[in-house]
Amino acid sequence: PGSGKTLLASRLCGILPEPSQAEALEAASIASASGRGLDLAHWRQRPFRAPHHTASAVALVGGGADPRPGEISLAHHGVLFLDELPEFQRHALEALREPLETGRVTISRAARQADFPARFQLLAAMNPCPCGHLGSALRACRCTPDVVARYQGRLSGPLLDRIDLQVEVPAVASSALAAAPDGESSTDLALRVARARELALQRQSVLNRDLAGDALARHCAIDAAASSFLQSVSVRLGWSARGFHRVLRIARSIADLAGSEAIVLTHVAEAVQYRRVLAVQ
Repeated sequence: PGSGKTLLASRLCGILPEPSQAEALEAASIASASGRGLDLAHWRQRPFRAPHHTASAVALVGGGADPRPGEISLAHHGVLFLDELPEFQRHALEALREPLETGRVTISRAARQADFPARFQLLAAMNPCPCGHLGSALRACRCTPDVVARYQGRLSGPLLDRIDLQVEVPAVASSALAAAPDGESSTDLALRVARARELALQRQSVLNRDLAGDALARHCAIDAAASSFLQSVSVRLGWSARGFHRVLRIARSIADLAGSEAIVLTHVAEAVQYRRVLAVQ
């Protein structure tokens, strides 16, 4: 609590490349279909949606008697931020699984069927336990292991398997904040992201997230040392095939951000570190 998770999330759109004309038109069309209309002040800006944790499954994925797009479609080509993730209804979170894979959601009703695009970047934040202080060096946790397990157990394994980067944001003492140096600016980060994105498009004509099959094997090829390391880790941690391939895509992106054509062991190791599984500490 208070470590800046929500603040960081709200800044993500600031480092993403500007949407293309086609992407902006798609986002505007979805906004029009939802009844919200087009806000010209936000034209060519990536959408950022942050629904409250009381939002229903219909509010998130869309629906109704006359199907309308939900938050995941309103976040198309942008960011969907779910704060206090375990507080969302379980069935609402599970409804995100298929759109995260396909980039689309189909709403079927007796009278009609609607198909909406939903290619969004999911960003979520949660505390490690109900009191929020599990593992903190500043305050003692009041929660029992059973309480922590039930709290973290609100997130299913299949949903966590679709979250590529799982990063702990530790509590920071106020005295450390005053002495901390300035970090890298959003402007500088955005330039690095744009260069990495351009590298990917020049190399394979699609973004790294869209690599699959032969293209994934060709553009995410790793040497024997990195392959042996990744295989041993995946067996030890019991990863699914989806998790294994997602780590390869993350390693490809890490290499692109570093300006490296080849994926080396350090890139794979960093990608593995990001794929942490929640566990009682």
